[in-house]
This record gives sequence, structure tokens and C-alpha cells, in this order.
Amino acid sequence: MTSIENEFLKVTIRPQGAEMVSIFNKQTQTEHLWQGDPAIWPWHAPNLFPIVGALNNNELQVKGQKYHLNRHGFGRESMFSLLDSSETHAKFSLPFSESTLAVYPYKFEFQVLYDLKDRDLRVTYKVINQDEETVYFSVGAHPAFNVPFFPGENYEDYYLEFETSEPLLTHLLNNGLLSGETEMVPMDGQKLWLTKNLFDRDALIFKNITSKNVVVRSKNHQQSLSVSFQDFKDLGIWAKPGAAFVCIEPWLGHSDFAGTTMEFKDKEGIKSLGHGHVFEADFIISLSA
Repeated sequence: MTSIENEFLKVTIRPQGAEMVSIFNKQTQTEHLWQGDPAIWPWHAPNLFPIVGALNNNELQVKGQKYHLNRHGFGRESMFSLLDSSETHAKFSLPFSESTLAVYPYKFEFQVLYDLKDRDLRVTYKVINQDEETVYFSVGAHPAFNVPFFPGENYEDYYLEFETSEPLLTHLLNNGLLSGETEMVPMDGQKLWLTKNLFDRDALIFKNITSKNVVVRSKNHQQSLSVSFQDFKDLGIWAKPGAAFVCIEPWLGHSDFAGTTMEFKDKEGIKSLGHGHVFEADFIISLSA
């Protein structure tokens, strides 16, 4: 385990998936990250690479050849190495290998960086093309935040406040794949109230969302947690139905449409990275004072 901290926060990251396992608020003595109860949902904040969501038949097609790749890719299950660290910074690396080439035929290095400044935690994704040709990929985050924050509160006391009052159109899923159907999400102005049944039909998926900041708030107090994601086009919101957390998931890319098979590079939301180039995107998790 690797920990970074300052006077406000202590963040702990494990080498598997370079995944955060704790975001501890030292001021309020509060753990804000879901603790991965295996009976409910065993993850904390997986990093999704080189795909986001699911592929039809778990098959990735590159130049007509098919490769087996499970939902959300191999990044979250892979062991990363710690490249460098300081009191408030940590950089993790996953290079390509024979095992990655067997399921994803590109040469790359995937880095995940964590940086603390005051009450802000910046998470940066870097993809480095080490191939002789263009590399194609998706990347995304899946952090699960404890709701409620404090004992004596209810899940339904909380809401998500979006940056803008845009209509939110969710793209419906069927067994993890996009069905092609959409549905308007009922909003209270810029607020989406959390309920135990909100995710009965799986995640809410918003493509090309205008809001680039979402805040978790309670009607009972002023403590809040926000996620800002200027570099990401899409957003997933999810919780295991009835579980005491909510995931706020900045994405570049999403699941396949059910029944469609196409070249990976032609999928909606896929990023392309030329030979010798570096891709970078970050998001910020902030706690209120």
C-alpha cells in the first residue's frame, strides 16, 4: 500500500489497479471511499483501461481479429509498479506485456498519478504510445463514495447537484450493453435525489454531458464532496441497488451497443494516440471545508 497525505486528507492506494482504497478526511475523521464489502461490491475506485463498460461477447475486434477482453478492461486487475512518490504525490505504471498483448494488441504504458493539494485530490491518467502505429483506447474512473457521510443519516437525505440545469438523458443498459433506448431522468432543478431504487435498471449513463462538476450533498449539513472532470465527455452514475454508496464516473467511451460488432477504432468515444505521443486527462475530487 502507498499513502499520501497532508493536513486535510490521507489517501491510500493499492498496487492492484493503482486503485484508491481510502480517502480519509482528517478534519472530520470521516472515510469517504466505499470500503469494498465483497458481499455487496468488492471494489473501491477502479481505474478503467483500455475499455469502459462491456463489449459484445467480451470481444475486442482489431483489424478483423478478435480478442477476449472482460468488462472495464484489464487495468483494474493488473499489478502496477510505483514509479515515484512523495508525501503528497504518487505515480503508478502499467506497461504492456505478453499477457496484455494477448487481449489488447497494442504497446503502451498506462500511468495513474495522484496529487494532493489542500482539500483537492487530482487523479491523472496518462497513456503513452510505445507502438509503431496508432493506439486506440478508452479510459475512465469508477470511484464509489460512502453515502451517508455520518451516522444517523439516511441515503435519501443526499442528492447530487449538477453544475448546469441541462436535461439529463440516460442511455439504458441491457446486461451491461447499451440497448439504444434513452430515458429522461427526473430532476429537482439541478438536483438528483438519491433513492434506493434509482439504479434498479443499472447505471445512469450521460453522453456528452455539459456539467463538468457534480457535488454530493446532504439536506442535513454543509459537508460535501465534489468531482470535477473537464477532460471527460461522458459520465456514469451508479450504485448497487440498496448499497450505501454512489459512484461518480468520468468516462471517455462506454459500453458497446447490443448486437453491434465493429472495429475497435470505430467505436463511439474511442481515443486515438499517434506513434510517440502521450495522452493525458485528469479529474479532481474535492472535499468542502
